Amino acid sequence: MKKAIVLLSGGLDSTTALYLAKSQGFDEIYALTFLYGQKHDKELKSAVTIAKTANVKEHKVVNLLLNQWNGCALTDPEIEVENGNIERQDIPATYVPARNMVFLSVAASWADALNITDIFIGVSEVDYSGYVDCREEFIRAMENTVNLGTVLGAEKHQHITIHAPFMHMTKAEEVKLGIQLGVDYSQTWTCYRGENKPCGTCDSCLLRAKAFAEAGVEDPLITCS
Repeated sequence: MKKAIVLLSGGLDSTTALYLAKSQGFDEIYALTFLYGQKHDKELKSAVTIAKTANVKEHKVVNLLLNQWNGCALTDPEIEVENGNIERQDIPATYVPARNMVFLSVAASWADALNITDIFIGVSEVDYSGYVDCREEFIRAMENTVNLGTVLGAEKHQHITIHAPFMHMTKAEEVKLGIQLGVDYSQTWTCYRGENKPCGTCDSCLLRAKAFAEAGVEDPLITCS
């Protein structure tokens, strides 16, 4: 059995990464979702549904509470999620400090415990909101670090690979791939706001809308809302 850990937020990117891992022969998937103090649980509910639909081997939800320090619009009740600007050059208020670094560290710990050498994360440095922890140089540095800091990598010399298959893909290309893989995007949640329907105005909604428009397909999450 080929085994992999997939970081599964319940969003478009992580869900596509899960299905891609399955298509590449990883038939035993361990999904990892984080409660980090988000102001809503819409993505968490999506992640639970997606994990069941994809028939993963195990789905863990880990509580990290990154809301213990302030400054992020996704976790700080005093900061509103701003309307989007996908052409921005600055770091948006929705950036959760070092989130992917923390998530990948936890994934590496679980990988070390399970003797799994493959970790999937759905980050991209093409269509993203200016998050520094979505860049290839960061992913490669983290891969080097987890191999130095785990028994699996440092003592057993079994190289842990962090797969970031969408690093150089646009979200439109990703959507097209996901459709080919049979991803049900109506199960995913992308919006930064936790309302009944996607707001359509935050960075994440705008990037998703752009992706589906450029892919030439309707977003099922919108059409079924």
